[in-house]
Amino acid sequence: MVHSTYLQKFLTVATTMRTYTLALVGLVVLIVGLTAFISAPFQFPRNYTIAIPEGFTVAQTAQLLEEENIIRSSTFFITLITLFGGDTGVVSGLYSFERPKSIFSVVYRLNTGSVTSEFTRVTIPEGATVREIAGILKDSFPDLDSDEFIVQALPEEGYLFPETYLFAPGVGAEQIIATMRRQFDETIVLLEADIARFGKPISDIVIMASLLEKEARLFETRQTVAGILWDRIEIGMPLQVDAVFGYILNTATFSPTFDQLEIDSPYNTYTNKGLPPGAIANPGFEALKATVTPIKTPYLFYLTGKDGQMHYGRTFEEHLANRRFLR
Repeated sequence: MVHSTYLQKFLTVATTMRTYTLALVGLVVLIVGLTAFISAPFQFPRNYTIAIPEGFTVAQTAQLLEEENIIRSSTFFITLITLFGGDTGVVSGLYSFERPKSIFSVVYRLNTGSVTSEFTRVTIPEGATVREIAGILKDSFPDLDSDEFIVQALPEEGYLFPETYLFAPGVGAEQIIATMRRQFDETIVLLEADIARFGKPISDIVIMASLLEKEARLFETRQTVAGILWDRIEIGMPLQVDAVFGYILNTATFSPTFDQLEIDSPYNTYTNKGLPPGAIANPGFEALKATVTPIKTPYLFYLTGKDGQMHYGRTFEEHLANRRFLR
């Protein structure tokens, strides 16, 4: 009987300890799990500014923050913003994060509207090259490493959309490039139907648009020049676009000498047929639109005269006549 009593007490204590152990393990697992959601993602971008558009819902904001690696879990963000913010939701605006922040900090800022008050407006003109963009940015952000920006941005030449941007102090090359590329991706969607009908790859469209950006100014003129250049490619005729020499020589002038016409470069559209291997500038919306909506004409030649107008020729003889008359 005594042994039975001791056994019962032992079993009771053992059961209690097992319960406490399981509870402790469960608590540890819960804390670890919450920490994983609370802490900033490993890929959290430093010196990063994100825009929350007017009218964005909590769910849309949560998805954007998770995609940009500001938070780990959109579901946890929605839970916290609802718990702490009630009906307030998120406040639209620009939010700058110099360093990684916990999800509680992110929730507090977006719920209270602690937006970035100091930011710099930078306008990138249509047709600017990566090197030209680097110079524009250097004027606004003296601490920006222009050489590093050029190295990172050159692979994106043609895809850095010209627009007016708002950047926070201390913005880095990586974020600027990502922001401009994202703007391109959002803009090109507007031409989805035209691009589908036209049937050429986006890389060819961007390269051609960069040529048009430098060769013509008016939209209809660009459409006409686009028709001429696409026809030249179709019949195997060199494009003979002078604007490429500005890119090859990194100069603003597009009037090559006879010697320069023989420059050994894959971008030389006199010695190579077809499109150059990459864009020579970052085209705007109208140049992209003109590229995929070309105007068909009987012309194969064009030039801008001293009168500022574009003049066309069906044959090389007509083109020479235009040159003699207009230049």
